[in-house]
Amino acid sequence: MLDVQNLSVRINNKSIVDGVTFHVYENDFFMLTGPNGAGKSTLIKAIMRVYGYKGRVMLSGRDILSIRPKNLASLVGVLAQEHQPLFPHTVYEVVSLGRYAHMRGLFGTLGREDRAKIEEALAITGMDHMADQSVLTLSGGELQRVYLAQLFAQDPSLLILDEPANHLDIKYQITMFDIIKKWSKTPGKAVMAVVHDLNTAFCYGTRALLMHGGKVYAQGEVPRVLTRENLKAVYSVDVARWMADLMKRWT
Repeated sequence: MLDVQNLSVRINNKSIVDGVTFHVYENDFFMLTGPNGAGKSTLIKAIMRVYGYKGRVMLSGRDILSIRPKNLASLVGVLAQEHQPLFPHTVYEVVSLGRYAHMRGLFGTLGREDRAKIEEALAITGMDHMADQSVLTLSGGELQRVYLAQLFAQDPSLLILDEPANHLDIKYQITMFDIIKKWSKTPGKAVMAVVHDLNTAFCYGTRALLMHGGKVYAQGEVPRVLTRENLKAVYSVDVARWMADLMKRWT
């Protein structure tokens, strides 16, 4: 579904991402991880055309640069870390914005299919009972689920997550990733997620890419990538030992 070939990004004459190649396949929950400064978020922004890059990014066999922005929005959905709504729109109104990329004309109206997608997205995320509530009254976890519902209503083929649950309580982190994991198993769908939490990568990921210094350090199935040796080399600390010692405190 996503084919990234030898992608490089330079910002202010500094190499941030250097020759990264990877593939995301249908039903993948692809985990992108590595220490701070590894180039993860820059890589995501390059794929979404925020930053210029060298190399190629192919989406379902099409060069992503050849896809018009509105069409791209119907194919790829992006969920960032935080959202700060400024107006008292209802949950339903915010989720309905996900259908914009599918509307015809500048002032398109919601049709039967659009409303069905919105209602389905609200149900999947458990926000249907709050459809008429102002988003200004929601907790952080509830608000993040609203924007996840907006993306589900958008009905993209590929969902890109940039630390979507990083600031949430553990209850909401589990809820978010359970919902996303289930969605990723739908035919024609895939997820790519930037995560710092290695436990999340192990629990939910199908494959992973471990970055270090803007380059690919390892990639493949999660257990083969997030090995003790790889993590120690990238993080400069014995992560596996630290996590094992931490788990002993819970037994």
